[in-house]
Amino acid sequence: MKLQLTALVCSLSLAGCANHAARERLGIQDASVLITGIGANQNEAAGAANSQWVNTYASIGSSRNALASLQKRLDRLPGDKDHYFHAKAQCWIKAAQQTRDSHDDWGFVEEAIGQAAMITMSLERGEPLSAANPALRTVSTVRPDLWKIVNAIKADAAVVNCPEAQQPLACAEVELMQAGHDAWIRSFSDAEKRLPAIQKRLRESAELTLQCKVATPEHQAQVSASAELSPQKMTLRADSLFRFGGADKLAMLPAGKVELADLAVHLKAVPVGSKLKITGYTDRLGDNAYNQRLSLQRARTVEQYLRGHGVTLKVSVQGRGSENQRVDCRQTQRDELVHCLAPNRRVELELAGAD
Repeated sequence: MKLQLTALVCSLSLAGCANHAARERLGIQDASVLITGIGANQNEAAGAANSQWVNTYASIGSSRNALASLQKRLDRLPGDKDHYFHAKAQCWIKAAQQTRDSHDDWGFVEEAIGQAAMITMSLERGEPLSAANPALRTVSTVRPDLWKIVNAIKADAAVVNCPEAQQPLACAEVELMQAGHDAWIRSFSDAEKRLPAIQKRLRESAELTLQCKVATPEHQAQVSASAELSPQKMTLRADSLFRFGGADKLAMLPAGKVELADLAVHLKAVPVGSKLKITGYTDRLGDNAYNQRLSLQRARTVEQYLRGHGVTLKVSVQGRGSENQRVDCRQTQRDELVHCLAPNRRVELELAGAD
């Protein structure tokens, strides 16, 4: 680990020509980072390494070996890989690898490894962890508005019971820290390039959290409004069950899981010997072979989920692709067309009595 004064002076001199507009858009409030050119110095207030920092990270040695070892330990941990802290440790490992591969030797690699190691060791020992983000020497705060969104999502009680929302949230936090490191080394344009992916993750986390809020216990006694139920035939909207284009269990939405869990309660109460037919359908977009596979996989996923919730009825499963379209849409804008075709994307369940 070499933090050479001459290299720092050169980099800061060149930083005087950095993209000032990008720097301003990042909302940087760290005064030392806003100073560029020869006037920028390497004192401790500006983030120079001190003896405490060196002693903390000197034991890391080979970052390559440290990362490989951490990844093995994290992979061995039981439980949900999308859980907030497991996901955060994984994203810190990824951030360290990316920074190392870019030959950035300013200390962020070691700090990222340190964060991943701290989380991993606590998970191994079953120790409590704080969701607060650390103040790192090589990271400046960028986009305070995005940090407010992060904190708003974390403050929502629903996110605690919503693993689907935790992974994108945890990774967005790490990537914001990584953008803060880019800003710290005056790579303002690189920091800004990370923002679209960060915003996408935060949007995904917020949307999933909202869906989990809908899927509260008081809603579990009733079927979602997107389902049309009768004693013998049910139609479930695929857009309520799966992410768009998805069909397996990983693509299931929180509200869709609640919907099927509630349906399983009803199905377990039907007379013994009854039969259930599950048929998947898609819209007309895409080729026939793809739609056939997608519709069948969705129907199979619904069956597997019901089985996992105790449904023991005899079940037959089929996919019929884009057959039996419920609505005919002619919009020219794709987003409008996809929205209009939503009723065609569905899974139908038909219950028959015993022979």
